[in-house]
Amino acid sequence: MGVLPRLCSCLDISSQGATTVTTSDLVGLRIKTVRRQRGLSQAQLAHPELSDSYVSLIESGKRTPTPAVLELLAQKLDCSLSYLINGVTAEQMEDIELALGYARLALENGEVTEARNRFAELLANNNLTGLTTLRQEAEFGLALATEACGDLAEATSILLRLQESELPADRRVEVAMVLCRVYRESEQLTKAVEVGERMLLGSARQPWADGLVELGATLLAAYIERGDLLRARQFAAELLNAADALGTPRAIVAANWNASSVAYLTGHLEESLSLAERALAVQLEHGNPRNVARMRASFLRKRLTARPAEVAAVREALRATLEEYEQTSTSTFDRCHLLLDLAMAEYLSGDYDAAAEHAKLGRDLLPEFGHALGAEAGLLLGRVHGAVGRSEEAAGHVASVRDWLTPLPDSRRSASTWYATGATMEELGDAEGAVEAYQRALACVGL
Repeated sequence: MGVLPRLCSCLDISSQGATTVTTSDLVGLRIKTVRRQRGLSQAQLAHPELSDSYVSLIESGKRTPTPAVLELLAQKLDCSLSYLINGVTAEQMEDIELALGYARLALENGEVTEARNRFAELLANNNLTGLTTLRQEAEFGLALATEACGDLAEATSILLRLQESELPADRRVEVAMVLCRVYRESEQLTKAVEVGERMLLGSARQPWADGLVELGATLLAAYIERGDLLRARQFAAELLNAADALGTPRAIVAANWNASSVAYLTGHLEESLSLAERALAVQLEHGNPRNVARMRASFLRKRLTARPAEVAAVREALRATLEEYEQTSTSTFDRCHLLLDLAMAEYLSGDYDAAAEHAKLGRDLLPEFGHALGAEAGLLLGRVHGAVGRSEEAAGHVASVRDWLTPLPDSRRSASTWYATGATMEELGDAEGAVEAYQRALACVGL
């Protein structure tokens, strides 16, 4: 048993050039290597249960041994069955699974940098090379942790590499969902829609299941961001029907939550809150902490618009949700959005110092320019400073909106922010700047 760990270096298939090495080839090679280490001939290994010709066929990769035969050979060779199947010993497998568990736990607890480092270290372990399922799980975990750290470009690269792998059907849907979300978060809305529609509307479309409804909900959010509200309204109804037919918590949450966003943007505010409350109730009972926290924040954002008289209660709830965020794997952009929501509630409550503080904290979480959230932060800071008579600072913050929005492609969200910028500039007495902002808003919608 003591020599087995160092045998892994003998099985590095990268030295075999362009030759295709199958699982049977690798299993046969491991059996042959350990047999020779033990000083046994094929006939000695085979006797009395097997024939030496059968052992020869297994070692050459021309026969795939059954589980029972593999277990027998492991006993005869005095090595672990895990090593013959996966190329690692039982102890090494235990170490890998333990490391994967710690990485997952760090991500769930919101320790996203530590999680990213743990997944990266795990993937650097050569023993993971032949463990396809565990390697893919580690790569997917690394993508999630990288997204949560705010490195959307690297998260996209990892997910695109994963897509090129032979993935199980459920994992392929998960990867598509996260890739759709990451494209949306990085304002690449056309790509986000393409990823979702390829999986949901293509010829290989599977029957509705939890994962597909969640992917559909992510696609629905991309439709919303792109401003395709008619398509979003139609697709939301389809998702709600699919979720009701399935009757599972995951499907109900995903469909109702994103249908709530469509209702909100089309002016059906009470319908939006009703759908959101249903989703949140199910999520509180069945969901993970990250999703509960994100959903609660978004619900409070909608409540602030639909019921402005409840601003004091919403502000306190947002402060409590901010503490929740610190304990979960919410992304940099999630935290930025929540801080801006809290800043808006404080602005509406007249607490301008707190509003400015939280708006700046949110803005500072973002990469330099090229993100709609940065524009929203600048706009809010302009309103806050304008409210306390600091007109010059207010104008400077509102002017910074140009830097945040100009690199972005035209979209409904950009149009909305440009329009709000124009209105704020008009309030501050900058008529020329207001006209320019209104013109940019019209250009974003093709007018």
